[in-house]
Amino acid sequence: MSSNNLGAPPAVAASASSRLLLSFVAGYVDVVGFTALFGLLTAHVTGNFVMIGIELSSPTAHVLLAKILALPTFVLAAAGTRISESRLVRKNRQPVPALLFAECILLATFMGLAYLSLPIRNADAPVAVLAGLSAVAAMGIQNALARTALADFGTTTVMTGNTTQLVIDLVDLQGASQAQRSVLKKRIWKTAPAIAGFVIGAGSGAAAYTLISFWCVLLPIAALAFVSASIARQICRGSLSPNIEY
Repeated sequence: MSSNNLGAPPAVAASASSRLLLSFVAGYVDVVGFTALFGLLTAHVTGNFVMIGIELSSPTAHVLLAKILALPTFVLAAAGTRISESRLVRKNRQPVPALLFAECILLATFMGLAYLSLPIRNADAPVAVLAGLSAVAAMGIQNALARTALADFGTTTVMTGNTTQLVIDLVDLQGASQAQRSVLKKRIWKTAPAIAGFVIGAGSGAAAYTLISFWCVLLPIAALAFVSASIARQICRGSLSPNIEY
C-alpha cells in the first residue's frame, strides 16, 4: 500500500551521528528513570511488567502506579505521534522536527516535575508519577518515529534486536560473497552506532544523575534539539528521501 494513503511522512536520511544521538537519549533517559524513580523503565516499557512482578513478590511492595500506567501512556503517545504525523503530511509539512520538539518538551517536563518532587521517597507520589509518565511519553514519540519517518535510523530505544542482528551479521560476514558483504556492512553500520549510543547514554546518565540530579536531563534535551536542527537543515536543502512504502 502506498504510504501516501496512510499519511506517512517522507523518510529522513539517517546519519551515523543522528542515529547515535537518538540512541544516546534513550539509554540516558532509561537509566535516569530507573535510578531515580524506583526502577521505572521509560524506553523499554514492557520491562516494567517484570519489575512489577519482582516488586509484588516483596512484602513491602508499593502500589506501583507509574509502572502500571507506563504501557497505556506509551500507547497513547505512539498513537498521538502517528495521528500528528498524518495530519502534518496532509498539510505538506515534514513532521519530524515538530515531533522531536514535542519530545524535548516532555523531557523538560520530566526534569521539572521530578526536581519539584525531590526528595522522592515514594514511587507513587503524584508528582513523581507524572514525571515518570512524561519520560515514557517522550520515548513513545521516539519509538513511533522509528517505525515511520525515521525508519532508516532503525530502532533507537530498545537494543535487544539491534544486538542480535549485529552478532548475526558479524558471523555471516565471514565467508560472505562480495555482494553479500556489501549488504552486511551496510546493516552493521546501521546497528553499531545505535548500540554504541545507547551504551554511552546509559553510562553517562547514571554518572550525571549522581552528580547533578535531574538537571542532568538537559543533556538529552540538547542532543534531541541538535538532531531536530539537523533534520530541519535537510528539509531546507530539499534532501529528504522519497516517501516510505509500507
